[in-house]
Amino acid sequence: MKKILEVCVDSVESARNAAAGGADRLELCADLVVGGVTPSLALYERVREVVEIPVHVLLRPRFGDFLYGQEDFEVLKRQARSFREAGADALVIGCLTRAGELDMEQMKALMETAGDKPVTLHRAFDMCADQEKALEAARNLGVRTILTSGGYASALAGAEVLKRLQELSGEVEIMAGAGIGAGAIRELYEKTGITSYHMSGKKVLESAMEYRNPRVNMGLPQLSEYEIWQTDEEAVRLAKETLEEMDHCGE
Repeated sequence: MKKILEVCVDSVESARNAAAGGADRLELCADLVVGGVTPSLALYERVREVVEIPVHVLLRPRFGDFLYGQEDFEVLKRQARSFREAGADALVIGCLTRAGELDMEQMKALMETAGDKPVTLHRAFDMCADQEKALEAARNLGVRTILTSGGYASALAGAEVLKRLQELSGEVEIMAGAGIGAGAIRELYEKTGITSYHMSGKKVLESAMEYRNPRVNMGLPQLSEYEIWQTDEEAVRLAKETLEEMDHCGE
């Protein structure tokens, strides 16, 4: 039984922790607190130096929706080219139309730019009006993997849809994401049969800053300037052990 535990990381420390916990591969991004955007080449290069597992790179030029105008899309194409040339193991993309369908023209252009690199369709899929129709479109494009919560806030909430997508998936890998940990993996496997999972496994670390200015906020007002999100090695290890137990049960 094929099983995959992918961990989404946005720092070198998180990449190290994910690899040490037994992750099969990484999805590398920046700014995970806003759902992730494209990482810098410098971050990618350093992560490559400290881990040996495959690194898939998220391509998302900005926070917000997945409806990309000419300038956003030009940036996306350049990012795809840069990370293909840098040796990323796969590219993670997603472009939508105003009507909530995959933008086939933009997706095709990005996949052509990716060349022989495998492509994952990220959770832009969950923003589609019709997931089954989007699955068929992704299959026709040659997408290798779809990361999805079934169109809900968490994979557990979307379990019924995920089960249907898994049944229809054929050669496309359905990877469940959003709210994933050891317990969710066990429950989702029983409900859906899915064996590929995507998690961040984050823990919140207190800043080491001694002086703190309470009058200034550098970003979203609901986020503290004095907290750091980082992947928890133990959370990844527990999730990996759960996948291995499922594997043995299926033998």
